[in-house]
Amino acid sequence: MISLTSPVETWAHRWPAGLKLGLLCVATMVLFAVQHLQWHLIFFGIAFVLYALPGRRFWVSGLRRLMVLWPFVVLIVLWHFITADLGAGVVIVLRMVTAVALANLVTMTTRLSDMMGVVRWLTAPLRVFGVRTERIELAIALVVRFTPVLAAKGQLLAMAWRARAVRRVGWRIITPFAVLAIDDAEHVAEALRARGGV
Repeated sequence: MISLTSPVETWAHRWPAGLKLGLLCVATMVLFAVQHLQWHLIFFGIAFVLYALPGRRFWVSGLRRLMVLWPFVVLIVLWHFITADLGAGVVIVLRMVTAVALANLVTMTTRLSDMMGVVRWLTAPLRVFGVRTERIELAIALVVRFTPVLAAKGQLLAMAWRARAVRRVGWRIITPFAVLAIDDAEHVAEALRARGGV
């Protein structure tokens, strides 16, 4: 899931969070069970239409969030081209993009508090065994919240690199990006400790 709730009100905003997350699980299982390229093209088309239905603003916002996948798409296609198995590479790319697009669609149309309510309900039986489920809820909430934040910071790092260097952005950006992520994690940890932790 790579996006926060969309400011554009859609038909999906009114659906229960549990239903949307359940449908996402079923859709993901279907995507991994099906191997034929034709079906994955259909699934990709359906995801594309779902983004287009709420209007241009929602469509552009959703697709912009998916642009973070392009390095993975290039690597997968390039590898399968080298290994002379381009068909399998296209299936993997379509499966990945469609799955992430559907997950992104769920997060764009569902409040984080509603999703955490579903997680709280699902993990309730674990409390019998002494598991502190609030930690699981917090971990999931942080992943959902900070994934788009880190993606945005990665884009800013890439822009800064291009402004200062002649060479293309490459693996050298990984170290400063990792430092940024660790720095953010330390700030979040300090904020949690200051508020009593979990």
